[in-house]
Amino acid sequence: MTAECVFIDAVRTANARAHKDKGWFRKVRPDELLTAAYTALFARNPQVKPEMVDAVFVGSSNPSGMQNEIGRLAWLASSLPETVPSQTICNQCPSGMSATMDAARAIMAGETEIMIAAGVDDMEKVAMGANMDFPPRLLTRYNIMDITMGATAEKVADQYNISVDDMNSFAINSHECAKRARDAGKFKNEIVPVKGLNEDGSEFMVDRDQWIREKLDPAEMRAMKTPFKENGKITAAMSSPLTAGAAAMLLMNREKADRLGLAYTYRYRCGIQTGNDPTVMGIGPIYAVRKLFEKTGLAPDDIGAVEINEAFASQALACIRTLKLDHDNAPFAKVNTWGGAIALGHPLGESGARILVTLLNRMKTDYPHEKYGLATLCGGFGNANAVLIEKVSDSGNA
Repeated sequence: MTAECVFIDAVRTANARAHKDKGWFRKVRPDELLTAAYTALFARNPQVKPEMVDAVFVGSSNPSGMQNEIGRLAWLASSLPETVPSQTICNQCPSGMSATMDAARAIMAGETEIMIAAGVDDMEKVAMGANMDFPPRLLTRYNIMDITMGATAEKVADQYNISVDDMNSFAINSHECAKRARDAGKFKNEIVPVKGLNEDGSEFMVDRDQWIREKLDPAEMRAMKTPFKENGKITAAMSSPLTAGAAAMLLMNREKADRLGLAYTYRYRCGIQTGNDPTVMGIGPIYAVRKLFEKTGLAPDDIGAVEINEAFASQALACIRTLKLDHDNAPFAKVNTWGGAIALGHPLGESGARILVTLLNRMKTDYPHEKYGLATLCGGFGNANAVLIEKVSDSGNA
């Protein structure tokens, strides 16, 4: 009999700008961000002691430099038990979600009872593509310039006939939703404050996302240059920015949670990974979500809330429209209603975990009567993941 895997808690640090002079976390290492997330999980759930954890899976898009084997080294650097195994999982942007899927599957298979799944990336200290050495044979199959992120976003915009105005409106909506959610205190339950530095060098507790813009001017956005393609459509305003952040979740066998007297509201229902053409990597969620719907027998109307990572406005809109997850254009009723990566930031491998953290928070806060939530994202080189969470119908502890 398959065990049930429930989400006990989910936290993240704020997402900060990845910049050596202006980033709020410029003096904070990525392993230290993970420590803050781990510390919060144990403080908020005192029934769970660190030595009780069966394993820790950490997703990171580039496990080199400060992020080399960060799954193990960050755990040890946090002065947590050596006896708890911990590992790094790399799957580009979906890495944090892949870590969550692997952790949930271990619980459902009966191999483990208590797991931590996490994601982390700092795009300033470990730059995107750092130390990457492409296989020469790959370059006989693809033009290397066609699989760069900006080029894929341009191709998707052209193939799906997505206009500049629609993409700018999407970006504006992301910032407006994020600002409203921040000002209403929606993120307080998920963001763990971490000491950082203002631009003037003064210390403060970072408890909000740095990239959220207070106001965007559509005219200025339309005038922005398109760096990825001559006479292209994609600008910085409609792209996710360079970011640093960490997220972590505590997952547990449902019977174990009941024995410990822990509360839970949602369980892991299903997770899907798919691959697709890397020159249009952003449309990967189309295939992942379709496969998930086929596997579960569900349809878009069954989903109460959706988190889709906004690597670029073009790819997010292409996926939303093709899958009929919501309206064709912003504002949306159930997709990213607290903003997305364009406003909140996209620390690559962290984002797969972050959108699950936010989805769990959004569902409990704004969609308490909905049964299903969906999180999905694309990844560099043509990988995509999708995870379905389901409200637990009967929990004496929730």
